[in-house]
Amino acid sequence: MLADGTNGAEHFNMAASVARSYADSDSSGARSKRLERAREKLIVALDVETIDDAQQMVDTLGDEIVFYKVGLGLQLAGGDAFARRLKEQHKRVFLDYKYYDISETVKNAVARAAEFGIDFLTVHGVTNIMRSAVEGRGSSAMKILCVTVLTSMDATDLEEMGFKSDITVEDVVIRRSLRALEAGVDGVIASALEATAIKSKTEGKLMVVSPGIRRAGSDHHDQKRVSTPDEALRAGADYLVIGRDITGSSDPRKTAREIIELMADALPSTH
Repeated sequence: MLADGTNGAEHFNMAASVARSYADSDSSGARSKRLERAREKLIVALDVETIDDAQQMVDTLGDEIVFYKVGLGLQLAGGDAFARRLKEQHKRVFLDYKYYDISETVKNAVARAAEFGIDFLTVHGVTNIMRSAVEGRGSSAMKILCVTVLTSMDATDLEEMGFKSDITVEDVVIRRSLRALEAGVDGVIASALEATAIKSKTEGKLMVVSPGIRRAGSDHHDQKRVSTPDEALRAGADYLVIGRDITGSSDPRKTAREIIELMADALPSTH
């Protein structure tokens, strides 16, 4: 009998129960942190027909999603004003307009986006365009991303564009990623299939944002170079852009949650 009135076996069982309780608490806390990190890495593409449709999707997803992509499909429908509205709703915004023009025009356009408080902005992977974009953003925290090769393109498309048949998609992606690094941009838009190579060739200095993300068994639609969410993160992608897999779902919020959980499973624990 011990001083607290329990025998040795009872004391051992009580201690084991307390230990399990702490372990469960630590496990739950670690899981919550991974889920939050996964949520921050998911960008939902609002590739819908109207601004009203886009706002309805944001309302449906609620606090499950914190980061949205506004692309060319909404630009002339009021995409700029909608991007500002999203910022007012305390959302992060990726303005995917893929700027491609003379240097001065790009610099001015990027400066306007910086004034809006845009978080991510895309430009095409031409050195003078990228340098102008970096200059245009000034001291803002906006991240400039270089478009490498669209995930809807493959080697056949590159050959049609004039590239030699022995040049692979990865060759072009890596070449443009190295130029992006030299130009001073923050990251690249690339398939997760090239993420590992990008991280290796740039010594991890570039952020990789990957579209073309589909859950296993999902329709690829017009995407040719695709990865699942967990594969993409394990390959080194920093952010995942997912549109129709979520927005075309019968229950977008539930689907988003499932994808976030899948992403969380691929993230390492932090201490």
